[in-house]
Order: sequence, then C-alpha cells, then structure tokens
Amino acid sequence: MRGQQIQVRKRLFSLFLIALFVLIALMGRLAYVQLIAGGDLAEKAKELWNRNIPFEAKRGKILDRNHKNLAYNISSPSVMAIPAQIKDPAGTAKKLARILQAPEQKIYEKITERQLIVRLHPWGRKISEEKARQIQGLRLPGIAVTEDSKRNYPNGSLAAHVLGFTGIDNQGLAGLELIYDEKLKGEKGYVSFSATASGEKLPGGVDRFVPPKDGLDLMLTLDYHIQSVLERELDQATARYQPENALAIAMDPGTGEILGMSTRPTFRPDQYRMTDPLIYNRNLPIWKTYEPGSTFKIITLAAALEENKVNLNDYFHDPGYIMVSGARLRCWKAGGHGHQSFLEVVENSCNPGFVTLGQRLGKETLFSYIKKFGFGQKTGIDLNGEARGILFKESRVGPVELATTAFGQGVSVTPIQQIAAVSAAINGGKLMTPHLAKAWIDPESGETVQKIEPRMKRRVISEETSQKVRHALESVVAKGTGRKAFIDGYRVGGKTGTAQKVGPDGRYMKNNHIVSFVGFAPADDPQLVVYVALDNPKGIQFGGVVAAPIVGNILDDSLRYLKVPKRQKQIPPENNPTVTPIVATPNLINQDIDQIRSSLYSFPLKVYGKGEKVIDQMPKPGQRVKKGTMIKIYLGN
Repeated sequence: MRGQQIQVRKRLFSLFLIALFVLIALMGRLAYVQLIAGGDLAEKAKELWNRNIPFEAKRGKILDRNHKNLAYNISSPSVMAIPAQIKDPAGTAKKLARILQAPEQKIYEKITERQLIVRLHPWGRKISEEKARQIQGLRLPGIAVTEDSKRNYPNGSLAAHVLGFTGIDNQGLAGLELIYDEKLKGEKGYVSFSATASGEKLPGGVDRFVPPKDGLDLMLTLDYHIQSVLERELDQATARYQPENALAIAMDPGTGEILGMSTRPTFRPDQYRMTDPLIYNRNLPIWKTYEPGSTFKIITLAAALEENKVNLNDYFHDPGYIMVSGARLRCWKAGGHGHQSFLEVVENSCNPGFVTLGQRLGKETLFSYIKKFGFGQKTGIDLNGEARGILFKESRVGPVELATTAFGQGVSVTPIQQIAAVSAAINGGKLMTPHLAKAWIDPESGETVQKIEPRMKRRVISEETSQKVRHALESVVAKGTGRKAFIDGYRVGGKTGTAQKVGPDGRYMKNNHIVSFVGFAPADDPQLVVYVALDNPKGIQFGGVVAAPIVGNILDDSLRYLKVPKRQKQIPPENNPTVTPIVATPNLINQDIDQIRSSLYSFPLKVYGKGEKVIDQMPKPGQRVKKGTMIKIYLGN
C-alpha cells in the first residue's frame, strides 16, 4: 500500500513538473511576443489591413553625349478601381465610360471583379491630363487616378534601333531600353490605406505615401548631330538606289564610342506596334552577317605588314587572275592591273595581290590575326541580338579557302566587327570594345554617378604597322578605288567593298551584291571612322561608286561639326575623269562685276546686293573646292 502511494506521488510530481514547464514556456512565449516581437507583429498585422495603390517611378531619360534628349517620359495618368469601395457600380461605370470613351459594359465588368485593385486596361491606361481632371472632379468612391507616364521619343525614328522601345508598363522591350531597364525604370512608390478583408476602407485608418524613386538618366556616346547626318545620308541613298536594306556606323576609333548607328528600313519607337517585327527586331549593324568583300583586305594587309611579309614598294604582276590548286581566282578588273607595286595592289584592290599576301602568311598566321582582330566572336557592344559571324574551321581550310579568305570571300562578319577591326588597324593597333553607354546621371542632382570608361581588349599590331596601314588606305582614297570619298584638307583613308551574296541554293547570286565602304579621317590622327553598306542597290553595284561618296559626305559634315582642323599636307588626288578635280577659288574681291562676267572664270556665280564692285565672296579666295562649285559674290560701292 505504501509503495502505491509513493508511485502516485511520483506521478503527481511529474505532472506538476510538466505543467510548470508548460507554464514557464507559455509565459516566456508571451513575454517574447509582448516585449520583443510585439512591434514586428503589430506591423505585420497592419500590413494585413493595408492596401497599396502603386505610383510609377519616372523612367530615366536617355541623352546624347551633349545632353540632348533622345527619350524621356511625359505625364500620362492611369485610372484604378478598388471594387469593394465602389457604392454604385452601374452609375460609376456609366460616368467613367463617358469620359474614357469606352464600352460601359466592359467598364462595369472591370470594376465589379473580385479583386482588391483593378487597372482599367486599356481605356484607363495613360490617359490625358484633361480626362484625369474630369475623373478626379467626380470624386467617385473606389476610383483613383494614379501618377503614370509614357515614353516619348522627340526625334521620331532617329536612332530607333539603338534606343529600342518600352511597353505599356514602361518596361524596356528592345534596344538600350531593354539592356539597361533595371537602372532606367527606378522603383515604384505607393499610397497605402487601411481596409477590411473585403477591401472597404477602415474608418480612422492611417493613409501613408511612399514616393517612387525615379530611374537614373543614361548618357550615350551618340552625338545627335552626327547621328542626324548619318541618317540623312542613308535616307538619300535609300531613295536613290532603293536597296533591300542599308546601314551605317560612325565610331571614335580610339575609344570605341559609337557616335552614330542606323538601319534602313527603320521605324518609330512610339509606334512599334504598327511596325513589322522583322524591321524593329533586326538592328543590322550588329545582327546582319555577310561576306565583307574587299574591306576585309585591311586585315590581310595589317597582318602581312606586321609579320614583315610585304614591302609596299616591292612589285607584283597581275595578269588578271591567279591559279590556286587548279582554281582560277580572278581579279575584278578584266585583264588585270599588270605591273604594280604592292601599294598599288592596295589602291587597286587587286585580288591576286592579296591572295599572294595570304599565301605568304600561311593558314595558321592569317587566321590567328583574323581572330585577334575580333572576327568569329561578339564584340561585346551593349545591345542585344549581336551575331558572332562565321569563319572557316582551320582543319577545313585548304589552299583555295586560304586564298579567298585573304580577299574577304568565304567568311561571314558583322558590320560592328568590321568597324571595330578597322579601328584597331588604324588607331595604333588597339582593339577596343564598341559601346553606347557613356555615363549614368542622377536626375535630381544632375551629378554623374557612374562613368563608363573605354575598354581595350588587346593590342593586335604595332603602332608602326598601323601607321603604314593608314598611309596605304589614304592612298586608296587619293589614287585608288576610294576616290569618291576624297575630302580636300581632311586626309581621308578608306577601303571599298563589293561582296557577292550567297543565295538559298548556296551559290553566289548574279548582279546581287552588298556594296560597302569604310573610311576614316584625319589619316595622321584618326578621329572618326564611318562604315556604310547597301544591300543590292539598283544600278551600278560597286562600293567605290555607291558607298564611298556617302561616307565622304558623312565624314565631311561630321569633321566640320567636330571642328577638326584641316591639314596642310595630304596625298594629292590623282586626276581621273570620274572624279571632280579640286581647285582654288579665284580672288574676286574689289573686281568690277562687268569685268568678272566677261572673264573666262569657270565658276558659276550667284550675285547678292547692288553696286559695281565685289566687296566679299564665299568661298573665300584661295579656298580649295571642287571644280564647278558656285561662288557667292556680294556687291557694293
């Protein structure tokens, strides 16, 4: 009996200990909830009561290098509904439909959805300020007008493929708008109010406003003026030659900064929904791949000079073809160029001469330079959709493939690879990464928060070799196939390209070429390099005839705008019936107008003012211009 009592006492004591432990645990938990976690739990409870109406942040501007607006937001409010707070859905739908010019039934269905917050899409998205004021004036319960904005591109289609565009929610969908979306879009804000589980506003609740954080402004390397010149020339070329497509790139060869880039056909970023996706999805300068033709010869030339495989003063005989493993590879000129120096081989863009350079280099060396110059790999430009291009696998390169590669046939490259490689050949041998972003700017303070510095990938040739390349390419423009790009005083260098296109059957197409020209100036200190290509232009299909004058015009206008001083010395242009000679303007100041009219001056005149004597003239006396340029004379007494 006594043993049973002891057993019962032990059990009771155990129960007491368990109860005590539970009590202590509950008291500890209560103390933790009340004293430590109380604040956080109270906040979480408030969050369960709170409902947030979002306020969109302003998307950052996109500016050119001189702070000119290329893309920015304009106010465009949006209407939102809180269905639980709407007292009269039918009446509310009727009033909203009248202002928004929307179907009343559709509005009614929207505002009676079983959701906490409803956007009246599409009728209530990004409406005018006038409509927003009308809706606010109605003071409809459960209807809120929130701050919103839409993207504006003030220059129409200018740099459309570069800038890209945004969607209905201001999200980047293409181009730089997509690449830099995170920094441009900012952070949303909101208005918070207390509400029941059904969404009805709690009496005595506290409203709270958290302001949005606007996105950073993006400054580009683009120059509005150079971009405008480039697009003007593309428009004129497109109207004149009616190519399937056309493209142009302008770049600072020393830094890799893109100063202009454009594609034809183009589109308006704010109207992309009405544009064929094949147009806005294809940024040709980075997307299009094709055989480059003779512009690729610059790489073969640079490699041969760097490896001491050629002296430009040595001679070469061109009979019009060269035999390689039984294949006859022809020069573009029937009958060939005959006896010429290797400098003239470059000037004349002689295929057999470049085949010889390729053979001297050999497969391994030539292809190592092709890869060093960046072909077969992405340049790393800050745009989406860049292609790699295609190179022969070295294991499959035989004598014929080596020969055709040396003059730009059988390889596939992109325009951005082309201009980056040519820049490396002329800037002292540095392969730079092309880029469009220059700096990030705080929209409130205007201070620069981040600079994007130029980035060199590697050195590919020496400064000495680069100087020889520049001299040879300047000679191409002064005396060779690039004469139509000649600009008096600016020492232009460049190279033509006329590449056959491969058809669906894998064979080269007849009378269907991509004509191109890459030019730079000044040749002694390159400040600007421009690449232009036209796909299957109507009429004559030669890069020196079609593309070279376009590049010459872009360089001429751009160098004047950049205030690049003219050079006193340059390789004089070779007289040629196809090229207008450069002559000095006569001094007509102080001469009698009747005497001038009876003289043998070959310049057309345009007379301004009244009087007998010339008191001023434009161009100024002694200025070098193309023969036949009009002289404006100003008369006085």
